[in-house]
Amino acid sequence: MHSSVISAVLLGSLSLLPTVSSTDATTYAPDDPSGATLAGSMVTTDCESDAPWISFDVVLTGGTVEEATAPVSLILDNGVNTATVPLGSLQDYRLSGRVLWPGASVDDAGRGTGWPGWEFRDGTWTAMDAGFAWTRGDIAATLRVNPDLAVPVAYPASTPDCATSPNGVRDAAVAALPATGGSASGPIALAVAAVGAFVAGALLVLQRRRHRRA
Repeated sequence: MHSSVISAVLLGSLSLLPTVSSTDATTYAPDDPSGATLAGSMVTTDCESDAPWISFDVVLTGGTVEEATAPVSLILDNGVNTATVPLGSLQDYRLSGRVLWPGASVDDAGRGTGWPGWEFRDGTWTAMDAGFAWTRGDIAATLRVNPDLAVPVAYPASTPDCATSPNGVRDAAVAALPATGGSASGPIALAVAAVGAFVAGALLVLQRRRHRRA
């Protein structure tokens, strides 16, 4: 009889213990963030053969196997307009190369033939608001893979050796460069002129003295 009572008490106690359903056990999954990052990725711009280029070096760290070959884009935005520039796809978590700036074009030799915000019309280049002209202003840029990364990007400025506008139509700052560069020869020209004037004056004085003695 005592054993029957003990068994009953044990069974009753076991029935009060919490149970774990098979459903709860199979659906539970701990947080496992991938921690993927684009830290170390870089985007730069430059002018070559009168054409604006975007160079990039994208590195994905901590990504999944599927992300190792993910497509990469550069998003340009000025708060009103947005342009997506495809850069290609990662190869083993990395991608590097360069692409033309949106709205730019080159010939077979790689020399610039078109620029954002300019149109060749009636034999002359005309500035316009279309044709990605807004990308030459104040913009924000984002590398998009998964995750994203904000990067500093700006339209490359023209230089005396490379124009990022139609030939002969340069930025105001660059248009002033020939004068600024020429200023270095200005003092030299003045000095030569001064020496010439001095020599001419000295010869004139000697000539007059000789004339008086004669």
